[in-house]
Amino acid sequence: MLKYEKIADEIREAIRKGKYSSGEQLPMEKEMCRQYRVSRVTIKRAMDELVQQGLVIKRRGSGTFVKTLDNNYVKQLSLSTSNQLYGFRETYKGRSVRTEVLRFEIVHPSEEVAVKLQMSTKDFVYDIIRVRILDDVPLVIEYTMMPIQLVPGIRNEVLEDSIYRYIEKTLGLQIQSAHRTVRAVRSTKMEQEHLHIPADLPILEVEQVAFFSDGHPFEYSISHHRSDQSEFSAISIR
Repeated sequence: MLKYEKIADEIREAIRKGKYSSGEQLPMEKEMCRQYRVSRVTIKRAMDELVQQGLVIKRRGSGTFVKTLDNNYVKQLSLSTSNQLYGFRETYKGRSVRTEVLRFEIVHPSEEVAVKLQMSTKDFVYDIIRVRILDDVPLVIEYTMMPIQLVPGIRNEVLEDSIYRYIEKTLGLQIQSAHRTVRAVRSTKMEQEHLHIPADLPILEVEQVAFFSDGHPFEYSISHHRSDQSEFSAISIR
């Protein structure tokens, strides 16, 4: 990761955690140069990246300010705008988060999954189904496949905690980006049972391929979110 990207990540995380609130002015350019020991060009590139992501705004002659963001969008920063993904548990840090593992097997990927993960159908992947529960309310069922050769050593206790934390803290790998598609679908009987929802409640489906910093895809997942408890926000920049 380049220096300006790392600086942008740190400031983005500070916004996410509330260190910089909506409408607050960020430190001046000269101060950030001293803080990060980099040139003004590097700081400018970091700020430009945050501007493009819709997180801050530059005011000529005044400085750079955090955009006025509602609380729901701030909660989604880690999932929608950050170059470094965080995952469910980190997103809701400080709240009661539980995970129920419904399936944990090792299988050969289908041809479709193998193409998305850039691997052979003769290779092996973890086949994982988990229910993610927030404050005793089941919010999402995650269907995840990961290549064993890229993410070795996953055990049940990792699934019950945080796969992303295991990847970054234990394996020392850098998660950098994800490609997502969001659509509305019907729920299955199994999902109705585990999410405690009626049959006529739509499900928000998020299909994702996540990548390491070296460009290798390491995760293909489909997450089914309760539509009455979930919201996805985005900012478009011209």
